[in-house]
Amino acid sequence: KRRWNYAFSLAIIIPGILLMIYSIITEGTAFRLSIDFEGGSIYELKFTEDGATESGLREVFSRFSDENIIIQSLGDPEAYRWSVRASFHDETEKRQILSALNELAPLDQAASRDENVSATVGQEVSQAALFAVLVAAAVVTGFIVLAFRQVPDAFRYGVCAIIAMLHDVLIVASIQSLLGLVFNWEVDALFLTAMLMVVGFSVQDTIVLFDRIRENIPRHLGESYETIVNRSVLETIHRTLMTQISVFFVMIAIILFGGANIKPFVIILFCGLLTGSYSSIFIAVPLLVSWQKGEFPFVFAKKTEAVSVGA
Repeated sequence: KRRWNYAFSLAIIIPGILLMIYSIITEGTAFRLSIDFEGGSIYELKFTEDGATESGLREVFSRFSDENIIIQSLGDPEAYRWSVRASFHDETEKRQILSALNELAPLDQAASRDENVSATVGQEVSQAALFAVLVAAAVVTGFIVLAFRQVPDAFRYGVCAIIAMLHDVLIVASIQSLLGLVFNWEVDALFLTAMLMVVGFSVQDTIVLFDRIRENIPRHLGESYETIVNRSVLETIHRTLMTQISVFFVMIAIILFGGANIKPFVIILFCGLLTGSYSSIFIAVPLLVSWQKGEFPFVFAKKTEAVSVGA
């Protein structure tokens, strides 16, 4: 059923790419960027008594056309400390905002502070993340070629693992772009963290399946490559799915009962791990069979489908 798998993935990836292009045309970027990348203002607020709530803080900032703020409670609730990350405000706006906040509850001026954040840091972080993904792809390919050197055409395993990884990255990016347009979700440093975790999970899960194929090739000489691959997937799928389902249950609990600020990160991570589980079984492994049968452009099929010594 590998062709159906490819068609299903393309049916998600192609609209996702078009959605990102639309976002670039209408918004200027493929994703809505947070203060981590565009810069902005950070407020660390210390109130002297109760009265400030998350909804109250959001209402104050909304008066200044700042809807997409990130609010965190710092320490114990009795400490009355809050951190607010907002878009860029000049000094006049800051004084007006602090005055409005003081109406919610008295501010401890000495313990409160505000500052502006440059977008340069966010650019450096994103460049470092992109570099990390490229290095990871090169290292993974080299590792798989080395570990699978006794298997015929070991280089294929590395290439297929990287294609599956890119498949997961594109789907997660498409989901983030959609959520940004529909719910105004923004890309921040946590999104990069989720993306790197998805990359690591995708490759690790794929290597587990590839390793079982490597073990089964010398055990079942004479069987077709397609049969060996199917056997390997069936032998490992129960362990793979049980591990992933246990992780999904924990993440669903966080989505349902976790704080508002962490939910976008967990939802993106959940989608990434879900597509990573799918791609390792239904994309990476079938790609090996397609390559073996010469279904890729400019790739010729093997003269015999049976796996034999020196094939």
